[in-house]
Amino acid sequence: MIRRPVDLGDPDRLYTVTGGRDSADDDDFDLVTLIVAECEPSPGMQSEHVRILELCRHPVAVVELSAELRLPITVVRILLGDLLATGRITARHPRAGRSLVDLPDSALLEEVLIGLRNL
Repeated sequence: MIRRPVDLGDPDRLYTVTGGRDSADDDDFDLVTLIVAECEPSPGMQSEHVRILELCRHPVAVVELSAELRLPITVVRILLGDLLATGRITARHPRAGRSLVDLPDSALLEEVLIGLRNL
């Protein structure tokens, strides 16, 4: 994997990319939310929006988009909010963590471990 620096340099560019917004309207996107494009880019779209749609032909996590676009996560969330509001993407949120009640019994796990060692 090639490490690329995040674009933190020119605040004027980031201000322009987000239309002057400094935070997303809501918290629809956490770092592991999967984003999927629902349409192809159309003429006249902002270049960052086009790039997001191209990258999201298959499910991509928000954090991966941030790394690939080399933009801060807050900027990516704002851009994703724009695309979600227009129906160009869908967001697949991770499943909620399992509770301790749903976990298998430790005695069962011990038996499985013993069985595997006996193989």
